[in-house]
Amino acid sequence: MLKIRVGRVRTLNGMTNTASVQPKTTTAFYAQAVISFVVSAVAMMIGIAYLPIGGWPRAFLALGLLFVVTSAFTLAKCIRDQQETSSVTSRVDQARLERFLAEHDPFQAA
Repeated sequence: MLKIRVGRVRTLNGMTNTASVQPKTTTAFYAQAVISFVVSAVAMMIGIAYLPIGGWPRAFLALGLLFVVTSAFTLAKCIRDQQETSSVTSRVDQARLERFLAEHDPFQAA
């Protein structure tokens, strides 16, 4: 499902440090997500098309389906953006801490 890569990063003082875990989506997982989305959307469209109701209720259900799909895409984008923002913030904080530790001399008088 997910591959996790952990690498080594060389810090300012020459010591190595383990990098943060970065999950990478596999091709199979991506394909499964796309296929399941297409199958569910097509099944809903066929179900709405074959309902024994008039045109107006059918159009209302189709617009409802469109609204649900676009809302799902928007929600997924917001969650992704939030995760990327928190990841960038944590990397900046980690770089500041590493710089502070590299510049700190424990034997220097205060």
